[in-house]
Amino acid sequence: MAETELKTKVVSGVVWSLSEKIGTMLLQMVVSIIVARRLMPEDFGVMAIMTFFTSLALAMVDSGFSQTLIRKKSSPTADEYRSVAVFNMLIAVILYLLLTALSPAIAEFYGHPVIARIAPVLLLLLPVNALCVVQSVIFTREFRFATMSKIVFFSSLISGAIAVGMALAGCGVWSLVAQRLAAMAVKAAMFRWLGRRPAEARFSPSILRAMAPYSLRLLATDLITAVYNNLSQLIIGKVYSATSLGYFSQAQKLKDLPVTSTVQSVQSVTFPALAKIDGQSGKFAESYRQILSITAFVVLPAMTGLIAIAPDMFALLLGEKWLPTVPYFEIICIGGMLYPLSVVAYNVLKVRSDGRIILRLEIFKKIVMTLILAYVFLVSRSMEAVAWGLTVMSGVELTINIAASLRYTTLSAARIAATLLPTLLATGTMFAAVMAMRTETAALTLGLRLMVCIATGVAAYIFAAAVMRSEALREVLNIVKRMISRNQ
Repeated sequence: MAETELKTKVVSGVVWSLSEKIGTMLLQMVVSIIVARRLMPEDFGVMAIMTFFTSLALAMVDSGFSQTLIRKKSSPTADEYRSVAVFNMLIAVILYLLLTALSPAIAEFYGHPVIARIAPVLLLLLPVNALCVVQSVIFTREFRFATMSKIVFFSSLISGAIAVGMALAGCGVWSLVAQRLAAMAVKAAMFRWLGRRPAEARFSPSILRAMAPYSLRLLATDLITAVYNNLSQLIIGKVYSATSLGYFSQAQKLKDLPVTSTVQSVQSVTFPALAKIDGQSGKFAESYRQILSITAFVVLPAMTGLIAIAPDMFALLLGEKWLPTVPYFEIICIGGMLYPLSVVAYNVLKVRSDGRIILRLEIFKKIVMTLILAYVFLVSRSMEAVAWGLTVMSGVELTINIAASLRYTTLSAARIAATLLPTLLATGTMFAAVMAMRTETAALTLGLRLMVCIATGVAAYIFAAAVMRSEALREVLNIVKRMISRNQ
């Protein structure tokens, strides 16, 4: 693929994906506000407990083989797609039966009988998700991100409408269960409808064995990550009340809306793109640096702005019953700034390494994180300490991932620091401007004050970035110009 064609596909893919993610994020935010006003924090706490098990199982269903197919230099064969699809479904069915059988014990352990009732329905996510994996790989390899974006947005729209309707009807936690399952079911149906039908193929264990070394290393890494990303919620659900877990999980959920949207849109496009230029060291390093720069340019001000307006935002949108969530939200938003940058560096390792270093680094990171969590739960035991522990863990992960990625590129740590410095300074300027405006507008109504603060933050950030001649600002403007020109 020619360089200009690849860059056009990457830019188009990122813009389409990010547009979908922003649209989906806004949609989910509206749905979350309506549902949160109708449900109790305890309902979200119960769902957070089940999220630990579903996240772990979904990582196992994917099994790392999809990433191997995306990374493959030549086009995967029909037999390879068929073999991965059959394996994914087999694992999904086994895990569904196992976790459904264990759900009564889980419900008894946490003291929430409703878990045993919702588990058989919620866990249908596993076989339904298995139907999506290979089609998602095909769409990704073909850079069909516009179509994928429409699929995700439409599935979010349908599932959100179902959740709102059920919440208004008083269905409680079942509203959240239906939302997750409906989103996955609509996504699977649309992938099947819009995707190309694979050619006749056969299942081959030898194909899976050949793909296994790299795939299983990624699987082990993903499992470790899934455990640690949700472990705090699992422990909080047992040590504290379901209501406390509901406050904490809602803080994480709202933090994840912008973070996950940005990460998924950039990662889904840049991983296959970086894989295509793997053999060109100079171009690879420069592409990595630009991705870091643009990701930081978007994520840092977004998360910092959320910290600045959090009290007013929660009071206006969710109501007073959710105000205990604010301190946790403000703390974990700091970690939300770091995670997307860490994922970009992780992509470099996925493309350029054989997977061994990824697994070794994950084990090392999780040892460090275990020590942090042990201190939090055994010594401090406060919910704020849990939030700070997660933030420190994000910092550790970012440091290790970037340091390791430098071994596989010609970039230096000083070059990366110089790239990110203008964005950091512009973000600091924005935060100071918003906090000052909050003080000056204290007499205004809540909604008006929030609007003024947001407008001030956007203006201050763009002005500061322009004054410092931010490379990321120029690149973002160029991307917008190119997309406008293409549409015209």
